[in-house]
Amino acid sequence: MRFLKFLLWSCATLFFGLLLCLSGAFLYLSPSLPSVDALRSIQLQIPLRVYSSDDKLIAEFGEMRRSPIRFEDIPPDFIDALLSAEDDNFANHYGVDVKSLMRAATQLLKTGQIQTGGSTITMQVAKNYFLTSERSFSRKINEILLALQIERELSKNEILELYVNKIYLGNRAYGIEAAAQVYYGKSIDQLSLAQLAMIAGLPKAPSSFNPLVNPARSKERRDWILTRMQRLGKIDETRYQQALAEPVDATYHGATPELDAAYIAEMARADMVGRFGSEAYTDGYRVYTTIDSRRQEAANQALQKGLIEYDQRHGYRGPEARLGELPREQWPGKLAGFRSLSGMHAAVVSAVAADHIQVLTRDGNEHRVAWDSMKWARPHLNSNSMGPRPQRPADVVKSGDVVRIRWQQEQPLFSQVPQAQAAIVALAPGNGAIQALTGGFSFGQSNYNRAIQAKRQPGSSFKPFVYAAALDAGFTAASLVNDSPIVFVEEGMDRVWRPKNDNNTFLGPIRMREALYKSRNLVSIRLLQTIGIDYAIKYISRFGFAPQDLPRNLSLALGTATLTPMEIATGWSTFANGGYKIEPYLIQRVEDRQGQVVFEADPRQVPPAYATDEDEEPVITTFAQIGGAPLEEHRPLRHAEQVIDERTAYIMTSMLQDVITRGTGRRALTLGRSDLAGKTGTTNDSIDSWFSGYNADLVTTVWAGFDQPQSLGRNEYGGTVALPIWIDFMGSVLKGQPEHLPAEPAGLLTLRVDPVSGRAATANTPDAYYEVFKSEDSPPPMSEFEPGYQAPGSPLPSSEEAPLDLF
Repeated sequence: MRFLKFLLWSCATLFFGLLLCLSGAFLYLSPSLPSVDALRSIQLQIPLRVYSSDDKLIAEFGEMRRSPIRFEDIPPDFIDALLSAEDDNFANHYGVDVKSLMRAATQLLKTGQIQTGGSTITMQVAKNYFLTSERSFSRKINEILLALQIERELSKNEILELYVNKIYLGNRAYGIEAAAQVYYGKSIDQLSLAQLAMIAGLPKAPSSFNPLVNPARSKERRDWILTRMQRLGKIDETRYQQALAEPVDATYHGATPELDAAYIAEMARADMVGRFGSEAYTDGYRVYTTIDSRRQEAANQALQKGLIEYDQRHGYRGPEARLGELPREQWPGKLAGFRSLSGMHAAVVSAVAADHIQVLTRDGNEHRVAWDSMKWARPHLNSNSMGPRPQRPADVVKSGDVVRIRWQQEQPLFSQVPQAQAAIVALAPGNGAIQALTGGFSFGQSNYNRAIQAKRQPGSSFKPFVYAAALDAGFTAASLVNDSPIVFVEEGMDRVWRPKNDNNTFLGPIRMREALYKSRNLVSIRLLQTIGIDYAIKYISRFGFAPQDLPRNLSLALGTATLTPMEIATGWSTFANGGYKIEPYLIQRVEDRQGQVVFEADPRQVPPAYATDEDEEPVITTFAQIGGAPLEEHRPLRHAEQVIDERTAYIMTSMLQDVITRGTGRRALTLGRSDLAGKTGTTNDSIDSWFSGYNADLVTTVWAGFDQPQSLGRNEYGGTVALPIWIDFMGSVLKGQPEHLPAEPAGLLTLRVDPVSGRAATANTPDAYYEVFKSEDSPPPMSEFEPGYQAPGSPLPSSEEAPLDLF
């Protein structure tokens, strides 16, 4: 009896002592415990995602892949699998499972080491959100106390939702939705029972049970969970056996873009970091760009096709490497060091036959490459010459050569990565929205964005700005300008500049319209000389060009300014939209993690294209938040600034249409459209190739050249390199679209003109043609013709030497 009393008192003492210790620990630690209320507003790290205007994923930026999911969207099978593996008593305990803690304590006493922590899911939520992973008694006590508080303030469903969205599951995947995407490329609700059990087994040890790293151990863990589910009555025998029989089929699925637009993604990323700093990568922003996915895909294909065709015209530069001296079994491993670039994959020539070659790819498979796809591969000597035509595959390659192949209609084609580069920019002329942009052959090859970073000379594609300045200085499209030699001599020095036309011919007095579509250099120089450089630079700057990029000499007329493709496309938009200056923009809106709009573009817009009524401003939806709901309010449109006379823009469009129908852009006639206007551009020694063109809906500029300036080749021009890219792009995006030219403004006259004098023709004037004039600039009639008459801004006599204004 005395022993029983002693035992009873000892147990009571131990119990109350333990209770006292716990109470003391609570009183000591509780002031430093974080508030559980913070869990309700916790901000999980979610990566930055960039989308096209039609909601296609372009890119994802951020260290953590996470897609939060609501409790209602979690599959019941996954909840059963998770609880079976981690906390089968979750529904009954109050945050702490005493049995689990006692089991952990017993293991500690027996082994002297911490084997398990005895943590419930609630305790893991406490640790994951508030504590570190340090193994110590103080941290464990904090974890227990926090778990008890969490259970008092949150429901079981809320606790589970917090847990499944926070846990790390390997391969940068945080949360079960991200894990489902990483391992299976599907949403969590699309997975089978076996796949759900696989993911449910990862929280314990994401590295050890990772199905990509250790499939055998992950299968053991999965099968153990399935067995637990069957024993606990969560699944029946049939489903249990079916799940056990399912193979481990997890493979890595990166954040696969739905649209290849890496240059766009980088532009959006840089913009977001500028706006939000480092939080841009973690706060779950969704960026919707102005990019149209169909147009972007067309831009990618047109640019790559154009560069490949140019590259193959200049021959084969040889293999990227030679592996012939290495054992064949090492070849696939060596290929891992060669990146795939825009669909071009590295391969090793494994056999050379009379009519084909065999190539080995990095996956260990062999493919047959037909001789027909190799016939272009003449040896490249330089940009102007090649070696003899190959007669058989052995003239091109030998076994062990590392070459490139690309696939077309499931057939591998012999290829090589182009050395030349190109850029394409397409803008909506009404407001500056970027519709498509590609800054090079492959972002993987070079992330240098030539569309916005490469300042190059635009050549003759710049001439329309000089012609527009002349039109607003009193010239007309019918004005006669002398296309004849002129010499500039620098006073007091021996330097002489003798500008010439590209074919070194001269046509004498020529109408401005004809001079533009024939791209006569001497006419452009005389126009600039007549209107004056100061006036021209001030006028041309209205198109958005920085004055410091415009040389203050007569070479400006030949396009020696240094400008990016984006700047050229922006300037050309003024011709397409009736004389207004627009500002290119890429980001249409930005949404936060709740889907609320935190930024929306408000571009300046061209009035004719967007006004809905002369007396009423349109309703624009803004996103000032009132109780979390968008507020629709009246907001006036911001009108773009009109920088040139709309009649000048219309006349320039008419003249630039002739470039396509009669001039250097005639290849574009293959598109079968009459609403296109444009201009080629080629700089000295064919270093830069350009084409800019438009209709009323879309302005597109293409540049091609080498990053380190060098000649594209003796017979390469804007019409042979840049124009084919432009044609492929515009042909694709305008297919099926109605023709659309800028509307004719008021204040214009259409008159019959004498081609010899430039004056209004009489009824019997031979070869008269119709020309468009501003009403105040219409030419006098033939009856007023007097000997010695010259058009406005008459040129200097061809024999006169002028002071040199070039150097």
